[in-house]
Amino acid sequence: MITTMGTRDDIRVLVLAGGLSYERDVSLRSGRRVLDALRSAGLSAEQHDADVSLLPALQADPPDAVVIALHGATGEDGSLRGVLDLCGIPYVGADARTARLAWDKPSAKSMLREAGIPTPDWVALPHDRFSELGAVAVLDRIVERLGLPLMVKPAQGGSGLGAAVVRDAADLPAAMVGCFAYDSTALVEQYVTGTNVAVSIIDLGTGPEALPIVEIVPRDGVYDYAARYTAGLTTWHVPARLDPSVAARVSETALAAYKALGLRDLSRIDVIVGADGEPQVLGCNVSPGLTETSLLPLAVQAAGVDLGAVLSALVERAVSRKTA
Repeated sequence: MITTMGTRDDIRVLVLAGGLSYERDVSLRSGRRVLDALRSAGLSAEQHDADVSLLPALQADPPDAVVIALHGATGEDGSLRGVLDLCGIPYVGADARTARLAWDKPSAKSMLREAGIPTPDWVALPHDRFSELGAVAVLDRIVERLGLPLMVKPAQGGSGLGAAVVRDAADLPAAMVGCFAYDSTALVEQYVTGTNVAVSIIDLGTGPEALPIVEIVPRDGVYDYAARYTAGLTTWHVPARLDPSVAARVSETALAAYKALGLRDLSRIDVIVGADGEPQVLGCNVSPGLTETSLLPLAVQAAGVDLGAVLSALVERAVSRKTA
């Protein structure tokens, strides 16, 4: 059971949102919601973009803690977190090293597999190798090895940008080209038919706990960028319409993935539940979206907890790490 306690009202928080990734607009929406939630919880909070004025601002008037509402590389690849570490400013979420590993989907999947956590079989293919070895020969081998259908997506990226489901081998070249527009490496994995769910995990200091599972039903069958952020294109069910025993396995698997990847504070684990009821982890997000159509806020609401209370408790937890 997620519980929150009263937080200190003398903590100053800086919310980082915006950045220069493809997900800038989504990040700004997340930032506004985080800002409103923190202020509603009684904290002093301001918002700042991740631009050339950020470091001077941090040095001139360092906040007590930072909440990262940046999506894409800026907020998730660990680099900004490393800079905050250099500045001695605590922040909510995974540390720089963990974020860097989680951001790279092939690396994260390798860690999951080493930990015995199921994830769809895959191959990671850099654009250079794709060209050097001959596109036709490489794609033929991929289909032979992994079968159809396939999911093609950037090895590093989020929000479904550059992702495509390939059901016919003839469509694979176009999917690869679309993927390479967003990243120099494509992750091609077996497409598992089943129920798409997201498990948000929160740790307020007593250990990680899984929030109610969110079931994702995109109108057109693919949870791409438009389906994620356009009202009416996706239906969510919270809690997910899963048999209780299956739901328990999903939560256990998500918690195992959270621990195996070394995550902290909050994260979202994306899972596919096959027709046999067995969950497989698709990936994780160390900076989950917090917009009006994002999954973590839906899970928080379903848990009967106020988002502002959760965020303020996580802020206080981050501050305590500095003073420990």
